[in-house]
Amino acid sequence: MSDKRHFLRFLTCDDVVLGLSTAVHESVHLLTDEKDAYPLIDGGAVRRPLESSPFFAPRDIAKKFDPRDIYVQNYLRRGAASSADEFRFLLDELNAYSHDLHSAVKLVPLRRADREVGHRDGLAALMSFVMSYADTARQSVPATWELLQRSETRQLVQTLWTQAETVLEASCGVPAFGREDRKHINFLCDRRNGDALTHLLGRAPVCPAACLPGGTASAGGSVAR
Repeated sequence: MSDKRHFLRFLTCDDVVLGLSTAVHESVHLLTDEKDAYPLIDGGAVRRPLESSPFFAPRDIAKKFDPRDIYVQNYLRRGAASSADEFRFLLDELNAYSHDLHSAVKLVPLRRADREVGHRDGLAALMSFVMSYADTARQSVPATWELLQRSETRQLVQTLWTQAETVLEASCGVPAFGREDRKHINFLCDRRNGDALTHLLGRAPVCPAACLPGGTASAGGSVAR
């Protein structure tokens, strides 16, 4: 980043893991803006869609989720964030939360045992939003669905989604790592919601059922128990 001090703003001695993972999350946003590309966990990057790309506004999918959900309010409510208005910023949040959770998992040895945490919540929520966005486009917004199927956009979605899947699955072995993640993971595991992503990915989305009580991982379909 051009301004390294930006990272330090989010650090706290009260909760080292939360401070560091949040610093990573916010720094990914800054890097994305500076590079006009999504930085990946493996060190690579993928270009953002053009600002003029006519994707429909993600806020249009808010009605498919609980309006009381904090992630719906923060990322899909009109006027709340740029992710409510532009798909490329919804992908920005998906990528930032992938880095966020990846960092939190790596920092588990520094985790405080005296507090409940929701490190998995954000990524699970953003994944369900992206899944719903693709499904809505396929069903009722043909112009956006056409854009999503173009090779460059399709490859972008494949890259960011596969990264998110890998990170979410890696977090399943960490106990008590989510507070509001279950409802979004159940959404991801409902095969009725994943048809459009299946088309874009060329495979069924992975069901991260191992993150649920009594669950085991399965590739696509309903929760395996």
